[in-house]
This record gives sequence, C-alpha cells and structure tokens, in this order.
Amino acid sequence: MTIIGQIEKLRKEHLGSLTVLCGEDVGQYQIAKDLLLRQVDFDPADLGFAYFDMSEADYSQVDLDLVSLPFFSDEKVVILDYFADLTTDKKRYLTDDELKQFEAYLENPVETTRLIILAPGKLDSKRRLVKLLKRDGLVLEANPLKETDLRQYFQKELGRLGLNMDGDVFQYLLVKSNFEFAEVSKNLAFLQSYKGQNLITMADIDSAIPKTLQDNIFDLTQLVLQSKIDESRQLVRDLRLQGEDEIKLIAIMLTQFRTYLQVQLLREQGKSEPQMVAELSEIMGRKVNPYQIKFALRDSRYLSLGFLKKVVKLLIETDYQIKTGVFEKDYLFDLALLKISSI
Repeated sequence: MTIIGQIEKLRKEHLGSLTVLCGEDVGQYQIAKDLLLRQVDFDPADLGFAYFDMSEADYSQVDLDLVSLPFFSDEKVVILDYFADLTTDKKRYLTDDELKQFEAYLENPVETTRLIILAPGKLDSKRRLVKLLKRDGLVLEANPLKETDLRQYFQKELGRLGLNMDGDVFQYLLVKSNFEFAEVSKNLAFLQSYKGQNLITMADIDSAIPKTLQDNIFDLTQLVLQSKIDESRQLVRDLRLQGEDEIKLIAIMLTQFRTYLQVQLLREQGKSEPQMVAELSEIMGRKVNPYQIKFALRDSRYLSLGFLKKVVKLLIETDYQIKTGVFEKDYLFDLALLKISSI
C-alpha cells in the first residue's frame, strides 16, 4: 500500500501519539502532506491545534505546547513542520541542548498530545532521535514508487476521476510524465479538465499536457535531422528564453543519441527488446524502462550506426569545448546543430 492509501485511512479521532511523514520524493511528499493535514481536519484557527515551522520556531514555545494540557478538548494536535534536524539534510535549526530536550519528551510523551512531525527528506537513521521515532511512531515515507506500484495506484486514480483511456495511452501518459508521482498527478488533472469522461487518446495527451524539456529536445533533434534549420533555431531561441542552458541541452541530446546508438548496436547483434532492456539495465546500474527502448528503436530505425557514432562524438566534443570555454557556448551549440544536419 502506498503512503497515500495509508494516510487516507487516518482520522483525527484515531490518531496515534506520534506520526511522522518524511521522504525523498518531493512531489509525492507534498501531496501526502496536504492529504494528511486534511485527514486530521487541520485548521490554524482551531485552538485544538498547535503548528510550528521548525525553521523559525522558538523551541521553548514548542516544548511548552508539547507538555501543556489541552484547554478545549480531551486531546490536542501539535504539528512540527520542516523538521530538517531529523533528516540527512545539512540544515540545522535546533541546538544540541534543544534536541536533547526534544529527545527527553519522546522518551516520556504527554498522553493528551498527538504529535505530527513533517520532515521532507530522508530520515537520518544514525541519530538516536530517529531511532526513537521509528520505535514509537507511525513513520510514513514518501519514497519513489516502484513502477508496478505507481501503475497500480494511478490505474485506481483513473477510475476515481472517471477518466477513460486504453492501456497504450496510459503507458504513454506515464512515459510523458517520466514515471514521477507528482507529474502523473498533475497531468491527470490537466486531462480531467481537458476531456472529462470522454475517451482520451495520445493526441489528447500531447495537446493537454505541457511539453517537457525532453519533449522539446526530441522535437529539436527531429528538426535538425530533417535539416529544418530555421525551425530548429527558433526552438533553441525559445528554450534560451525559458532559461535553459546549452550544457543542459547538450547533455539531454547526448543521452538521447547515445541510447539510439546502444539499441542499434544491440539490434545488430540480434538482441530482442527484452534482452536489450536487461543488458542496458546492467550497464547503467538501474532498471531501464522497456518503453524507453521501444521508442528509441522506433525513432532511430532510419539512422545508420556510422551517423550515430559521429553525432555522439560531436556532442561529446562540443560539451568539452563549452565547459573549457573554447568559444561562447551559444555559438558552439548552434554550430553543433549545423554539423549534425550536414553529416
């Protein structure tokens, strides 16, 4: 079960004495945090709640609220937000003495206090404080989901939102969203507004969802390969106006062409798509998405190995020249595009 599913079952009246929300998946963490605050009916005007931003709070006041008895109900909820001191983040807001004071509270908590800790990032398991949290509390971690779990969660979301799409379109949505929880959630909201309960197609996804940088680089590559120089220059100007840096653009293009080269080399060896996925996953040290390989094979099918090798070499050389300041980076990037179109 995802942490979203766990949080959906929480209620203020059944809240434990200690609940911790943390995690490295920033997008999922923010969604989970908003949901958790809704599930416990958090209202800053409600005197049954005490909220503290730990990046700027006076700990003496925090400690007072932790140990004081509730006035208007049998229990009160204390929320400690942005508690970076518990994570591997280098930021520290509390002194050693204040952390020891908080540790003493955790060892002997007040029965009428319901403590919620919100700590974006990875908990520092080496700290005694964190060991106490894991021993005594409900710890909800917003970490990146495995692809299977991500798929299952959003298939349920499609039903809940009343969205209608077939399997290939759903897969295209995940790829378009880079398999990131927050991106998929945001893009589903776009599609719900755009199509409602009507059947959603791949064309609808392209129309409704804003293009990512990777999408724009793919478009740029296609324009260059088709020798549409004026259109490619206009797209590059647009990307520069959006604040994109040539080094970043080169890196994405290099990744794209390197993948093309890898799959074509493996194809020459008679490898099947599953074999390509397995070999590239072993080389890269991470699970390569099968659809990434499928799309790379499709998009590079008319490109020769000789051409791909020259492009990869050219992009590597251009990246080096930019980083060593041989010429202005915009000139070097534009020159590389011209050379690719003429190879």
